[in-house]
Amino acid sequence: MKWTRGTRNDDVVDVRGRAPRGGAALKLGGGGLVAALVVFAVSRIIGVDLSGLVGGGESSSAASGSATSEPPQGPDPDAELVDYVKFVMKDIQDTFQGQYEAAGKPYRRARLYVFSEAIDTACGRSSSAIGPFYCPGDEQAYVDLTFFRDLRQRFGAPGNFAQAYVLAHEVGHHLQTLNGIEKQTARLGRDKRSRNEASVRQELQADCYAGVWGQAAQGRKLLEAGDLEGALTAASAIGDDRLQKQAGVDVDPETFTHGTSAQRMRWFRRGFDTGRLDACDTFSTQEL
Repeated sequence: MKWTRGTRNDDVVDVRGRAPRGGAALKLGGGGLVAALVVFAVSRIIGVDLSGLVGGGESSSAASGSATSEPPQGPDPDAELVDYVKFVMKDIQDTFQGQYEAAGKPYRRARLYVFSEAIDTACGRSSSAIGPFYCPGDEQAYVDLTFFRDLRQRFGAPGNFAQAYVLAHEVGHHLQTLNGIEKQTARLGRDKRSRNEASVRQELQADCYAGVWGQAAQGRKLLEAGDLEGALTAASAIGDDRLQKQAGVDVDPETFTHGTSAQRMRWFRRGFDTGRLDACDTFSTQEL
């Protein structure tokens, strides 16, 4: 993916190296690419919340991350990656803000916190073991850059457009908050099976929204050969069925919360091919 170095973006806050102030563990749920790491995959598979392994119990009352940017002191091996994240996040949000305003809708920009190891959010404490995460409570996304190395090395999804897909997916969850879909989804399921089904539809919609941005990026000639395939590989790598196989357990569709590899690729591709947010209605279709 082509990108411009030195992009200024105050919506990306670098707090790597800062210790969290304390508080409870992340209250799991509400979206994000959390399925991409084994600890969370196993949590879903066995039906037990293992987030306590990375600190504390559930809570939604932990303080939100500070807005002050404090990058690491001394040489920073990830400086270029942070620079890339700033460019991509600006392009993603500029794209969606333009689409919203063209439709006569207001758009509030989300913030992305780049952290290391752990951070306090309005949804509780997030750990790098959880993976990229969007919190509707503070309308902010969170990512530890080590996830991108895992995406490349553990999940076989190299290329910077695969990283961009992850970021666009998280902003997709922000669109759901702006649209009121996040609140509607929270009310859909009363039993575990219904909640899981609602979660799958929510995650696939965020994939589709990411594809919508992908088409816009292609229209600006930012994509290079192999970029689309890289994003599809990333989507496939974090499908519920594939993660369950990697965890060494039987594939159980009733425990899915993010969708199969095929579904994630299909909905990303739908957004990419149509370029329309209204083509991403995963809640009214029977065929996912």
